Amino acid sequence: MNAHAQWIAFKTIVLKEILRFSRIWIQTILPPMITTSLYFIIFGGLIGGRIGEMEGIRYMDFIVPGLIMMAVITNAYSNVVSSFYSSKFQRHLEEMLVSPVPNYLIILGFVGGGVARGLAVGAGVTLVSMFFSPLTIHDPLVAGTVVLLTAVLFSLAGLINGVFARSFDDISIVPTFVLTPLTYLGGVFYSITLLPPFWQDVSLLNPILYMINAFRYGFIGLSDMGLALSYGIILGFVLVLFMTALYLLDRGVGIRN
Repeated sequence: MNAHAQWIAFKTIVLKEILRFSRIWIQTILPPMITTSLYFIIFGGLIGGRIGEMEGIRYMDFIVPGLIMMAVITNAYSNVVSSFYSSKFQRHLEEMLVSPVPNYLIILGFVGGGVARGLAVGAGVTLVSMFFSPLTIHDPLVAGTVVLLTAVLFSLAGLINGVFARSFDDISIVPTFVLTPLTYLGGVFYSITLLPPFWQDVSLLNPILYMINAFRYGFIGLSDMGLALSYGIILGFVLVLFMTALYLLDRGVGIRN
């Protein structure tokens, strides 16, 4: 395929993925906005009023970046894992794999859809946050690149989950038992400086911690981790997950039974 044909194939897959979640926006975009509003009311308003400040920042302002990132992570992941597994279940993934479209373009197409949903939900949650906290962005470049790379990372993770899933139940195991605990323990509601030294060291093994802190730096200029280290970890995971997904598709893992 020439470059123009590859662009058309990529654009078609991404458009299909965007239409897939946008047609049912009441189920895909609205619920995270409502859930985040409850987080702001309960944690930011009721509990935050008693906490006061976190690292010299008003608690409500402190949790805004983490809640936005949590919504982006969850929705980028869930969009790709459900879409990819549905493509396997409905047997139209094979049509793409036997077509002249390169496997890396198929991956990028699904990832593009996951990123689109993650950013759409992130934008919606950001709008909601403006009712509770004044929106100030300390470094737009850092905030934008971190949220984009994080959406790409978890879209790739969702695709890999979709590759191995053998039933619709399998696509909920990783989000429930791995993704959700890591996200809540990733510094969304607290700074790891509050933890005892042992648990601070344990927290450093959580990759989501680096993403949330880098994004928080972009918003309010505060981070428990170095930016260079955070970017290095995010980019490293993106590269590893992309190469893993490409290998799995090339080998037909989970598809050729």
